[in-house]
Amino acid sequence: MISESLQRISAPAASNLGNRMVTDEEGVLIARSRNGDLDAFAALVRMHQRMIHSLAYRMTGSSADADDLTQEAFISAHRSLESYRGTAKFSSWLYRITLNLCIRWKKLERRRTKTDGDWIADDSGRETPDIRGDRVQEALNTLSPKQRAAVVLTVFDGASHAEAAALLGCPEATVSWRVFAARRRLARLLKDGGRVP
Repeated sequence: MISESLQRISAPAASNLGNRMVTDEEGVLIARSRNGDLDAFAALVRMHQRMIHSLAYRMTGSSADADDLTQEAFISAHRSLESYRGTAKFSSWLYRITLNLCIRWKKLERRRTKTDGDWIADDSGRETPDIRGDRVQEALNTLSPKQRAAVVLTVFDGASHAEAAALLGCPEATVSWRVFAARRRLARLLKDGGRVP
């Protein structure tokens, strides 16, 4: 089973998005996976799991949520493996699937948090602070999902603005603007030990 092939990763690891072409080994594993070979797909999972988990962790700030999203990304990739045409790196294709899941997750999380916050405020007359992760991750979490994705891809994963634009499906200038705006916001939030909202 696919979920059994996903191993729990406790800490984010650096990804290797840049310069990774579909290898002969990947090509064989993709072909075998398309023919129903779950062991071949499990090998693909092992090859890319750390990279995908790292992206999910940076997008969510939560190891538990990153674990769930990593599993969901690979399940989604397995279901849509026939749609992979080989015109882009396999890792880029997985990245795109994961980014879309993370952005959707963030929208749902924001709605849920607001609902929970409203309930807590109604129940106790005051809101409780949300304490998660270190200050940098907290500041990263305040960015819009699109800005966060641009920063994660270019700063944390070392993708060029052109590569990030291809993954995000937007012009390179848009990525540049998002990174610029995100850096300004992060600098303001983290300046002189200021409190991250």
